[in-house]
This record gives sequence, C-alpha cells and structure tokens, in this order.
Amino acid sequence: MKKTFFKMDIPLFLLMLLYSILGLVIILSASSVSAVLRYHVSSYYFFLRQFLFIVASFFIGIFIVLKLPTSKYKLFVPVLVVGALASLIGLFFYGIISNNAKSWYELGFFNLQPAEFTKSILILYMAIFYQNSLKKRRSLYYNLIPLAVSGVIFVLVAMQPDLGGALIIGGIAFFIFLSIPLGKKNQLKLFKVFGIGLVILAISILYSGTDLLSSKQLQRLQFQNPCSRYTEDTGYQVCNGFIAIHNGGLFGKGLGNSTQKYLYLPEAHTDFVFPILVEELGTIVSILVLVGYLYILYRILKVGKEARGNIRNMILCYGTFVFLLLHLLVNLMGVLALIPLTGVPLPFLSYGGSFTINFLLMLFVVERVAIENKQMKLEKEMARL
Repeated sequence: MKKTFFKMDIPLFLLMLLYSILGLVIILSASSVSAVLRYHVSSYYFFLRQFLFIVASFFIGIFIVLKLPTSKYKLFVPVLVVGALASLIGLFFYGIISNNAKSWYELGFFNLQPAEFTKSILILYMAIFYQNSLKKRRSLYYNLIPLAVSGVIFVLVAMQPDLGGALIIGGIAFFIFLSIPLGKKNQLKLFKVFGIGLVILAISILYSGTDLLSSKQLQRLQFQNPCSRYTEDTGYQVCNGFIAIHNGGLFGKGLGNSTQKYLYLPEAHTDFVFPILVEELGTIVSILVLVGYLYILYRILKVGKEARGNIRNMILCYGTFVFLLLHLLVNLMGVLALIPLTGVPLPFLSYGGSFTINFLLMLFVVERVAIENKQMKLEKEMARL
C-alpha cells in the first residue's frame, strides 16, 4: 500500500480526502434541521449515510480500483453498458418517483440512481472503444457508434425526466469525442453525419407527441430575477439561496449558524449546499473552495496529458475532467440563476449516494492512470540503461 501511495498523484488524493471531510461537515450542518423537521429522522441521518457512502467508495477505490490495471476494463465494460441501458429502461416499469422524476430504484437501504452510474460507465466504454478503434484503424464512421449509444442514453435519461443528467451525459460524450486524435478533416466529416442524426432525432421527438419535460421543468426555464417570483416555485428556492449568500458576507455567520437551512431551502444538503457554505463560512472561504476545485481539475488534466501515449487512459482522465467540470458549472450557475435550475449535485459537498460513489471511484480511476504513467516512465528509463 505504501508503494502504491507514492505512485499516485498525491496532491489529488489529499484533496479528495480534504473535500470529502468538508462535504461531511457541510452536509451535517445543512441537513440537521430538515432531517428532524421534514423527514422526521435523526439530525445525523444524512451525515451518517454520506459517511458510509464515502467510506465504501474509498474502500473500493483503494483495494480494487487502484490495483486493477485499466487494460482489464475491456473484460467487463460491455456488460456494464448493457446493464446501464437495461436499468434505464427498467425505470419506466419499476422506478420510484421523487422530485417529479422517475429516476430511482428503491432498494430499501439505498435508492439507486442509474443515470449517475451511466456517466461513469460511458467514460469507461468510450475509453475502451476508441483505444481499440484507433489501434485497429477501423472505418472513420465506425467512431460514431459511442455517440449513437450516448444518444440513446441521453433520450432515456431525459424521458425520466432528468434534463440536467441528460445534458451532462451528452456533454461527457461530446467532449470525449473532441479529444480523440482523428484529425480536423475527419472530425468535420463525422460532425456533419452526427449533426444530421441530431436533426432526425429532434424531428422524431417533435412528431412523436412525447413530452421530454414535465410542466414543472418547463417552468424552471424562467430562471432570471428569481426574487421577483418569491412566492412561486420558479423563484422561491433560488431566491432563498441568494439570501443565504448575502447573509454570509465575507466571513460567514459561523459553522452551524445558517438561518436559511431552517426549511427556507428545502434541498439545503443537496442542490443548494453551496449557499449554505457561503452563509456559514463566508465568501472568502467559499472562493478558496472554488480555487481548490480548479486545482483538482488541473491535477486530473495533468495526469491525462502524461498518458498521451495511451488513448484509453487519456480518455479516462479527460472524461472525468468533463464529468467534474460540468457538475460544477451546472450546479453553481443554476444556484446563481445564470441558467435554469436542473437539480445537479455539487461534487464532494452535496448529499447523494449514487453520485458520490461514482464520482469518487472515477477519481480513483484517474489515480490508477497516474500509477500506470509512473510505471511506464520507469520502464522507459530502465530500457535506456
């Protein structure tokens, strides 16, 4: 274990630990009131569950993901893709409705959200696919298959309806595709075909009579000036987020002293955890937290660049980079009323089992790539001697 630790990207691992602890502290503070008054459970309920999710993620990450070579992913990724598609289809028959979306399976001790697992599976699938495709020099248009699979997943997730999750899945697939070294001319040819496919898909949806968005989600498109609609669903929560941020000032009201968590913000420990962070710890600490996110993104990108000779590992890192970046942008911009609110969790800080497990495990995949980068570098140095 000691040898493995020093082969990892140590700054990234330490930040994973630090942000996981910070998330637990903020979730405990943000959820303690609503746990008792709204959910009628212990004030420690969400904190303890999140703690178990994090411990499970680190256990699996350290003892399985870090020890499993990325070359072995090809053995089980096809099964995961089929399982992901089957689980998304199964939601229409066996899923439970929460927050106006049929996105979860109730497993008793844990509500499973397939869309979150699909994000990770999609990154693994595209990494394996393009490693094989470019190595075997397949037909140019063969490279569109992952985008077609992503399109099917996008539609299935959007139909739950979960537009935020669907957009992130689409964004992950699109930006991974941009990272593939196909050459500008070849990429332009594929984009033309892909664009035609999107137009056909859009026309099919329009004439199918299917509503991908519920009436409540359509209302969310009214996102500007939320405080002018304080008594309406489209403004109430975001405006209370603004109030929390304003209350925090530069230095905050002190940990545990938020007033907006007293049911003014119904989702204080999930989507709106950032306003609680600002209210309690202040703008200065919150900016430092955002800078820390940027440094995590930099470390992921650095590991990916060091894996340039390995398309699979490069995509694993770039996919995780986009995964984190899109979640940060969609959550924070939604909370700040810069885009419609979509219910996307904030990495590390928001409560959520499916998301937490997937996100942390993908960071451990990046750490595995960092280990393989150092092993490859060592092998090259040994060969020169």
